[in-house]
Amino acid sequence: MGSIVLKSLSILLGLFFIFVGFIKLSSYISKDLHKDLRKEYVKYAKVFPFSEALDFKIPSKWYRRTVGTLEIVCGIAMAFVPNHKVKNGANLCLLLLTLMAVYSHYMVADKLERTAPALVFLFMLSGRLVVYYQLTRREAERPEATVNGFKQE
Repeated sequence: MGSIVLKSLSILLGLFFIFVGFIKLSSYISKDLHKDLRKEYVKYAKVFPFSEALDFKIPSKWYRRTVGTLEIVCGIAMAFVPNHKVKNGANLCLLLLTLMAVYSHYMVADKLERTAPALVFLFMLSGRLVVYYQLTRREAERPEATVNGFKQE
């Protein structure tokens, strides 16, 4: 399965999430952006989806660090690991994180300019999965190459 679209999406999305995760963990790239993210995660931790159901409050520092670490790990998997099952697992994990980001933006009533990047990457991650499943289905439907009734490998 060698689609240029699938490979490009995987690499670009992986690199983007590595970058974003690094910003959440470190102020090395941009001190102002890192400081802003630290403030925002205080609000996001208050509306964490499972906090009310489980009666559990997550510290904003650990929420930000966990999300950043998961973004880096899944980004590395999407960009550099050749196994499609690993890439799809990373894609699903990032899709869940992005859904939680959209939910958090909605719950704290962020403006569209703050929510838009999460929505764009939600659609891109979804699109990558759609492309993968279309290619998989197309390969499954393709007749095997045969010569005189014997399968060629």
